[in-house]
Amino acid sequence: MSEMLTREIGRSGIIASAVGLGTWAIGGWMWGGTDEAAAIAAIHAAIDEGVTLIDTAPAYGMGRSEEIVGRAIKGRRDKVVLATKCGLVWHVQQGNYFFSQQDKPVHRYLGRESIRHEVEQSLRRLGTDHIDHYITHWQDSTTPVSETMAALEELKSEGKIRSIGASNCTLSEISDYAAAGQLDGVQEEYSMVKRDIEREILPFCRSRSISVLSYSSLALGLLSGKIGPGRMFSGDDLRKDNPRFSAANLAKVEALMKVVRLVAQDHGASAAQVVIAWTLVQPGITSALCGARNPEQARENAAAGRLRLTSAELAIIDAAVSEHLTALDS
Repeated sequence: MSEMLTREIGRSGIIASAVGLGTWAIGGWMWGGTDEAAAIAAIHAAIDEGVTLIDTAPAYGMGRSEEIVGRAIKGRRDKVVLATKCGLVWHVQQGNYFFSQQDKPVHRYLGRESIRHEVEQSLRRLGTDHIDHYITHWQDSTTPVSETMAALEELKSEGKIRSIGASNCTLSEISDYAAAGQLDGVQEEYSMVKRDIEREILPFCRSRSISVLSYSSLALGLLSGKIGPGRMFSGDDLRKDNPRFSAANLAKVEALMKVVRLVAQDHGASAAQVVIAWTLVQPGITSALCGARNPEQARENAAAGRLRLTSAELAIIDAAVSEHLTALDS
């Protein structure tokens, strides 16, 4: 296998692994709790396998994910490109109400003072003096993008953050950010089953050297090759009532996976690794954020960054995606 694929985040000069470790599940919320020891071992395994990009957020377990990441990277901070977020708040009730977690109302709010408060909390939880890539998690219709961007540029000039990102945006919001300052990355959902950003967002970002960090590259496990027809979900697992995980969809995905497994076989790889490698060659996609809750998952995801698919293999996969996933319910 080749070396871990690395790419620059926008025009920041920051080079990160193309496979990133996403830590939503590590926070436990909506994923049936967390095992902290396994989570820390997963982060260590990812770093040992060449993954430098670690993505977290305060909202993942109300600070729990950031705290676990902070403990895991102690003594290894120089090996990590650390990304975290702001804009989902529970210390004030301003902006747009979004949801409640642990009986606390969480709002989408990106006002200047709130961002300054949030960055200090994140730095404390993460045990670091700077964040490499700081991302607005969800957008706030009550605060002008110019105010948000000015606050972020301020933090950048103070050395508390090194680059600026935005997540879960419309094309218009991305355009506003890019007009207000140096936007180096956007983080959006993208996978074989969710490709809507190909229409406008990816071309726009490509034309302005804005990186696209894709999340849910394995579609919450749907494309992992490990969820067959008949699989049931329980408790607070967010997949339980998700129409994307219907019996009909699972059957269509399984038909695709038969093709993906044949390609994987030729590389001594897993189906999930092939799906991640496919994601990384789509025009405009800079990195794929993949969750892992134990060292085995972390090592499997990392190996996808060393997998190179041939143009013939990509054509076979694209044909199978077109055949089996175009009529997928979502």
